[in-house]
Amino acid sequence: MKKVIILSILFSLFIGKTSLFAQDRIINLENEEKKTWNFGYYLGIMKTSFRVNYKESILPEATVHIEGGYGYKIGVIGELKFNQNASIRLEPGLATSVRTLYFNNRALTTERDSVRKVPATYLHIPLMLKLATNRLNNFRPFVIGGVSYDYNFSANEENPDDNLAGEFRIKKHNFMYEVGIGVDFYLEYFKFSPSIVGVFSINNELVPDNNDTTSPYTAPVESMATRGIFLKLVFD
Repeated sequence: MKKVIILSILFSLFIGKTSLFAQDRIINLENEEKKTWNFGYYLGIMKTSFRVNYKESILPEATVHIEGGYGYKIGVIGELKFNQNASIRLEPGLATSVRTLYFNNRALTTERDSVRKVPATYLHIPLMLKLATNRLNNFRPFVIGGVSYDYNFSANEENPDDNLAGEFRIKKHNFMYEVGIGVDFYLEYFKFSPSIVGVFSINNELVPDNNDTTSPYTAPVESMATRGIFLKLVFD
């Protein structure tokens, strides 16, 4: 993931430098920012994990180690432009992720008991505000941020079984905030916009075990929330 991000940044800087210092500059898509509406699609890879907050009485041997996992996102974009520097974007799409939880509790003596995999498939609906600089030849940097709603198709929130039966439960409905930076590149026939976006859950996603006061899995945990980083490639 780090290599992909570094290569994307270097590629962006290379194209930007080439556009800036070219002797014969050709301005691509001259009227692109005069449009009121714009549509496109995006795809990319992401890495997600959980942020865990513990109760005050937590013992060191009752912590949880989170191993983040990689996934992908694909979706479409509808954009309403207020002017050449500001727009609001609706970006519905599908996302996948998988995380592995290792419970460090002496009561859990086997791997079957102490390890839980948490796969997820989301309907991801962000509402984002994009603020961009003035265009410089065929590129311009921007920042983006907003809120999003996730519906987790893989969540087992309503399952009556809990961790004692091997079921680690998380919630179906979750809310996030997102912030990121990127660059618009104006190519001959379309605009290409790579960006790096951080995603952070607002609500607690953990569903407590049925007997939460004594559960070695959920009793020590106050809250558990998604956090992730997304390398997004937009074509519009």
